[in-house]
Amino acid sequence: MEKTNSSGGLARTKSDQLVETVTAAFKSPTTSTAETVGSADSGGTHSRKSSRQMMAGSPGRAGGAGKNTHIRKSRSAQMKLDLDDVSSGAALSRASSASLGFSFSFTGFTLPPDEIADSKPFSDEDIPEDLEAGKHKPKFQAEPTLPIYLKFTDVSYKIIIKGMRTNEEKDILNGITGSVNPGEVLALMGPSGSGKTSLLNLLGGRLTQSTVGGSITYNDQPFSKFLKSRIGFVTQDDVLFPHLTVKETLTYAALLRLPKALTKEEKEKRAIDVIYELGLERCQDTMIGGSFVRGVSGGERKRVSIGNEILINPSLLFLDEPTSGLDSTTALRTVQMLHDIAEAGKTVVTTIHQPSSRLFHKFDKLVLLGKGSLLYFGKASEALTYFSSIGCCPLIAMNPAEFLLDLANGNTNDVSLPSELEDRVQTGSSDADTRNGKPSPAVVHEYLVEAYESRVAETEKKKLMIPLPLDEELKTKVSSPKRDWGASWWDQYSILFRRGIKERKHDYFSWLRITQVLSTAIILGLLWWQSDSNTPKGLQDQAGLLFFIAVFWGFFPVFTAIFTFPQERAMLSKERAANMYRLSAYFLARTTSDLPLDLVLPVLFLVVVYFMAGLKLSASPFFLTLLTVFLCIVAAQGLGLAIGATLMDLKRATTLASVTVMTFMLAGGFFVNKVPVFISWIRYMSFNYHTYKLLLKVQYKHIPPTINGMRIDSGLTEVGALVAMVFGYRFLAYLSLRRMKLQSGA
Repeated sequence: MEKTNSSGGLARTKSDQLVETVTAAFKSPTTSTAETVGSADSGGTHSRKSSRQMMAGSPGRAGGAGKNTHIRKSRSAQMKLDLDDVSSGAALSRASSASLGFSFSFTGFTLPPDEIADSKPFSDEDIPEDLEAGKHKPKFQAEPTLPIYLKFTDVSYKIIIKGMRTNEEKDILNGITGSVNPGEVLALMGPSGSGKTSLLNLLGGRLTQSTVGGSITYNDQPFSKFLKSRIGFVTQDDVLFPHLTVKETLTYAALLRLPKALTKEEKEKRAIDVIYELGLERCQDTMIGGSFVRGVSGGERKRVSIGNEILINPSLLFLDEPTSGLDSTTALRTVQMLHDIAEAGKTVVTTIHQPSSRLFHKFDKLVLLGKGSLLYFGKASEALTYFSSIGCCPLIAMNPAEFLLDLANGNTNDVSLPSELEDRVQTGSSDADTRNGKPSPAVVHEYLVEAYESRVAETEKKKLMIPLPLDEELKTKVSSPKRDWGASWWDQYSILFRRGIKERKHDYFSWLRITQVLSTAIILGLLWWQSDSNTPKGLQDQAGLLFFIAVFWGFFPVFTAIFTFPQERAMLSKERAANMYRLSAYFLARTTSDLPLDLVLPVLFLVVVYFMAGLKLSASPFFLTLLTVFLCIVAAQGLGLAIGATLMDLKRATTLASVTVMTFMLAGGFFVNKVPVFISWIRYMSFNYHTYKLLLKVQYKHIPPTINGMRIDSGLTEVGALVAMVFGYRFLAYLSLRRMKLQSGA
């Protein structure tokens, strides 16, 4: 126990020195950077000595896990020393770089230009290689990071399952306690369904429902809006736009998220630096890709997702299973990158499902969950020692992570059992598996929870009750209620507008859609070939064509716009949670960026139909017909946006839109002229009705007063009604998105 306390004290000393150094950098920006680097150099020396003492003082670590971990920390400390020596003019130690193999250069300090110049002449051998990209990666310096200590005590979370008659509560998390400091990587591990992702979302401020209990603090302060700009959150599914390239994805993120103090050129340079830092230079001009679009590999997609978050130099970085779907080598390289990010003074928390033994030894701290309960919290290197102390040891050589997951699942094969559990099986006082005489998973889980609560839990809670020795300035920064936007409203709108056009032009101008519109136009032109409006029969035929145009360009935009917000819901939630832009800027950019794309195909359609059908050959009627169709498209698009944003479910939205469009078509004035008074109000809500009247007005204003039973007037009423629909439907869609944001707590 004395050795454990000693090593814990040394670890805390290392974290305290890191905070003091970074705090000094924040407090005195005019102070010579050489002094800051010098203090970091002395801290690195102390860390290396501490690592050696810890290695010498922990011979009892199970499986050699502790030894390997301390060797890694010692090498990392040695590399820090070597880099500091280079900044003062000394040679870089190649042996240290080779021992690390894969390095990440977020140091957290900015060197003066003369010292940067001294540190530039590296040889090719000094720069670690990115094996997957096949190229060397340059290093770059990052500005100081605001250190954030994360604590969570007795965290609980419940969900309410709504039934037919009654609602049922289900416990997801029960009393989870732990902490992680700057410079550390905390792994949340456990079997599927144990609550790892829920805990990660709670710690990252993504869940704020009333069913959340316990305390989560950042530098001893509760969560605030300011932290959104200091937190990076990488979701398990890579939520990226498939038609944007790697470079475009990171550049747009940099323009939206980096501080206003940086110029556009500096933000773009930061994106390029991250591309090279992550080894993505080979695929920077390749599309991200998706289900139906070929793009980058799975490992490259994951690195793009991580790059999206480390662009802002976050103080806290959360990752949800970053190694899922990756091969062992790529997974190891990804976790090593996270460790190097943490060494720069950042706090890293990640969920991990089934790491290899090499990955497991990269973690500093571990939280082991089982059925929502805490089975272990502490140093990852001491996990096997703890479980050995309660009588659970592997009988054969195995991966430590595999052993821990077996215990969390209640699987006791190849595991020695404590005498207490064996006695329960022999006396038959517990539910046991009679085939092999082993306790059931439920009994094993109960024993592990009781063992942790009786031996470790209270001690850890007392440690977390001790206030952090931080300056009030650091606490005030974290608790600031003010949001820190990376760009002005207009800049957000213009960036999102450009991004929207670049992403969706592939869908709008696909050969399938162009063929659909042009083939319909040609068929209409052939059916109404050079129709004559001088006869009553010809006039009625042309009125049918105009009504079909009104219906087609009312139906088509509705079912295109319905998919807008439901398909982008995951992206919107992710970017809004990261404080990338205001909802109003996104909504306006999203709706206006569709207009240039939506108005190209109607022009092609009308050019074909208008002249083949022999409509009024004059410039004024042609352009007025074009404007009328444009107004109908924008109004119908607003209806689709409102339905999609309100329901956020494609199946229900499509069903509602089908009924609505059919009703508007029937009430459009072509099929029935005399509508009962009690239901006549429907036709005034139909954009088909107003569009049809305007088209008749444009083509036959010289023929009074009614055509096909439709009375022609000045047309101002119809224009006013369509304009009201354009803005009214969009306002309803915006309110629906605002309601969704409030419900999700984004």
